[in-house]
Amino acid sequence: MPEFSLSPASATVLFVIACLAGYRYRSVWKAEGPRWQLWVFGLIAAVVLLVLGLTPLTGG
Repeated sequence: MPEFSLSPASATVLFVIACLAGYRYRSVWKAEGPRWQLWVFGLIAAVVLLVLGLTPLTGG
């Protein structure tokens, strides 16, 4: 069974993606935009944050 881990650079990129998706989620929510956009940006942010939280980082 292969062991998966993230490098610090890939974890940073994923974190930035989660931040941007969360920002877009909030802006669509405040503008009372389409519900499908809320779902898309919310799911992207949630999945990326779960990956970051549950996947170990490599040692440097």
